[in-house]
Amino acid sequence: MTAALSPAPGAQTTPTTAGATVWLTGLPSAGKTTLATALSTRLDGRPVELLDGDEVREFLSKGLGFSREDRDTNVLRIGWVAATLAKHGVLVLASVISPFAQTRAAVRRLHEERGAGFVEVHVATPVEVCSERDVKGLYAKQRAGELSGLTGVDAPYEAPTAPDVVVRTQEQSLEESVEQLLAALRERGLA
Repeated sequence: MTAALSPAPGAQTTPTTAGATVWLTGLPSAGKTTLATALSTRLDGRPVELLDGDEVREFLSKGLGFSREDRDTNVLRIGWVAATLAKHGVLVLASVISPFAQTRAAVRRLHEERGAGFVEVHVATPVEVCSERDVKGLYAKQRAGELSGLTGVDAPYEAPTAPDVVVRTQEQSLEESVEQLLAALRERGLA
């Protein structure tokens, strides 16, 4: 008869939870990264990885421009990394503008092929609100004629038609938005 193994005295155990990606899409300054960062602090006891579109572009996609093809390549690279991490039990919080529906669908398929969960979150902040927030000064540069191709202004953004979750950051506090996402993750057995 074999004795069941138990953790060493004082060792912490964490519940086994399936990996998945929470894909936050929306306009620049919609609140994607702020929301992902705040959510990450509420997910104790499991591996969590933040993938910010701007940071990944700097390291994984350096040299890519902002043509449709380059934007798609960047999003697919982030999607592949997220799906690979999720396949191995990590909860990935990816904050990525990802302006094109077809490319977001391809990222979802990458997850399905790897048996990893995928939760598409539309951070549905109106462009007027994003322009007022203007966290990185992009809208000001666009208005001054120093920048063109700003997603949602003079470059397309195809809003999700059937996202898993819609967060309206202009209508609720950050804490309320985090609670909304936590409820959606709990419902799916991911938090």
